[in-house]
Amino acid sequence: MNYQVANEIIKLVVSDHGAEMQSITKDGHEYLWSGDAKYWKEHAPVLFPYVGRFTDGKYTLNGTEYEMGIHGFAKRNEFTVIRQEDNKLVFELRDNEETRKEYPCAFVLTVTYELKGNMIAIEYKVNNPSDERMFFGIGAHPGFSVPLEEELSFKDYYLEFSRNSRPYRIGMSETCFLNGKDSEYELAGGNRINLKHDLFDNDAIVLKDIADEVTIGSDKGSRKVTVSYPDFPYIGFWHAPKKDAPYVCVEPWVSLPSRQGIVEEFMDKCDMVRLDAHKEYSNKWSIKID
Repeated sequence: MNYQVANEIIKLVVSDHGAEMQSITKDGHEYLWSGDAKYWKEHAPVLFPYVGRFTDGKYTLNGTEYEMGIHGFAKRNEFTVIRQEDNKLVFELRDNEETRKEYPCAFVLTVTYELKGNMIAIEYKVNNPSDERMFFGIGAHPGFSVPLEEELSFKDYYLEFSRNSRPYRIGMSETCFLNGKDSEYELAGGNRINLKHDLFDNDAIVLKDIADEVTIGSDKGSRKVTVSYPDFPYIGFWHAPKKDAPYVCVEPWVSLPSRQGIVEEFMDKCDMVRLDAHKEYSNKWSIKID
């Protein structure tokens, strides 16, 4: 079921399936990717309790082996709406018999969307109700339509960071696993990535040591999308490889995929969130629509 909130500037539609955004409109114009299955059928999945792929689709926790699909299972589950206001939606997912087949931990995952003027403030909370420390990854995967204006083309756009940076690109294998070969990634003018479709022929570009805000924009147009992610150490950019896909995903990540050829042990993987018993984790990011 879809739920809608709106203010005098923007309207947001979110599904209880995966707590996934379905539409972001301003002045009647759609900014979120449509989910056209020709390119990518999703819109903005929530990534939990893992980001990316596992070697052989498997991992271990405390020495026991489990299977889990790409980007975790939150996006495949029905959330409960626990709060709905004119400008706010709060969704909740609790562990259950099915989630424990893939991930044995007790958890409460809460996803909040709140409209603040022309901005959507988003918060992910993870509560650990058990007596044991839990380990997890988390991230976002929103796609935005590009071009944002009909008379422009994909290559008229850029990703512009809020400050000059000298980031590193996370090294990935051809099959999208970590290969340990991070490399410096040059930005045009110190703060831009000029968009072109073949940027993504080898899948996602994932950066670290980078500014915590990025804008999708064009010098030829006025519409923009700005994503801020102050407490996410990685940011990814992606569209369907080797296609002229009319969108780009801006993906704040806390953690990274598995290493090539290694079945990861959650307790040993250094980038996982470690949440002590009866504690709560929170991380916030936002989308500004201009």
